[in-house]
Amino acid sequence: MLVLSRKEGEAIVIGDNITIKVISIDKGVVKLGIDAPKNLSIVRNELLTDVKDSNIAASKGINISSINSLSAIIKK
Repeated sequence: MLVLSRKEGEAIVIGDNITIKVISIDKGVVKLGIDAPKNLSIVRNELLTDVKDSNIAASKGINISSINSLSAIIKK
């Protein structure tokens, strides 16, 4: 992991087309601006964690016979 220090108004560039700029720093909260291509997905880590946890919880409530029945329907 690369760790950088940046002041308000400073930025870093990733590759040729991604810029991350420190917009403001206030009471321990850093606001970042990200300039990247529209086709690049940018998601907060806590959202990915929530989705992963939800998927794991949902998968525990399914029995194998339900999956087999669904698979048979999809194959038709």
